[in-house]
Amino acid sequence: MITDTFVNGFIASLIAGMITGIGGLCIFLKKRYLKSDINQLLNLAAGVMLAASFFSLLVPSMQDIVGNGKDLYADAFGYTVAVFMGVLLVWVLNLMLPHEHNAMGHHGPSSSIGIKKAWLFIIAITLHKLPEGLAVGVAYGAESLVNPLSLVIGIAAHNVPEGLTIAISLIGAGYSKLKAAIVAFVIGFMQPIGAIVGLLLMDISFNIVPYGMALAGGTLLFVVINEILPETYGQKETNKSAAAIFLGFILMTYVTMIFH
Repeated sequence: MITDTFVNGFIASLIAGMITGIGGLCIFLKKRYLKSDINQLLNLAAGVMLAASFFSLLVPSMQDIVGNGKDLYADAFGYTVAVFMGVLLVWVLNLMLPHEHNAMGHHGPSSSIGIKKAWLFIIAITLHKLPEGLAVGVAYGAESLVNPLSLVIGIAAHNVPEGLTIAISLIGAGYSKLKAAIVAFVIGFMQPIGAIVGLLLMDISFNIVPYGMALAGGTLLFVVINEILPETYGQKETNKSAAAIFLGFILMTYVTMIFH
């Protein structure tokens, strides 16, 4: 049976995914994008995602388990296992599917990165969309514990620079701006697929809800720490990168408190 929660979660993840296409359309706003500019946007988004994973998933899950659990030691162990399983899930996907972590250079007429490298990089970003959608679905399945809107806003904000990065990499491989933007838009539809999995998971039993939140939080942590930050935290601009991450974290903290 399709419930209002299922519909709302699916629509929210669909809208957040479509923001990736809006990010791709940003390719038309400027003739040239520097890698450093995109990195700073991604660092900002990484801070947003870190705050969203903690305050919309990991912390509420921990509070519910501590408040309602019968055996604190066993429940705490179950919580940490759930977070680890979330990390492991995305880690295994990364190992199984071939992908490139960095295919973005300067966006300009002379840029050329190769079609194969561009698409391997896009596969990496596509991998991000599934756990992000999973997190949205889980959050909507746990509406009694957390307001999912702050998480959706955080993921949507993160999708803008990702969509732009997809478009830039494809243009560097010889694609037109229009085709690059369309690909970014299509890739965003991976998020609703992940959301469906999350919603179905949370529908199994209410007892699994906090552990599902912990698992989803683990997937987002892996995406940020292993996939985004290593590619953007440049040694020459460490202070700028740190400032962008902190700013994103603080902004998302404010948004979470407002919606809470």
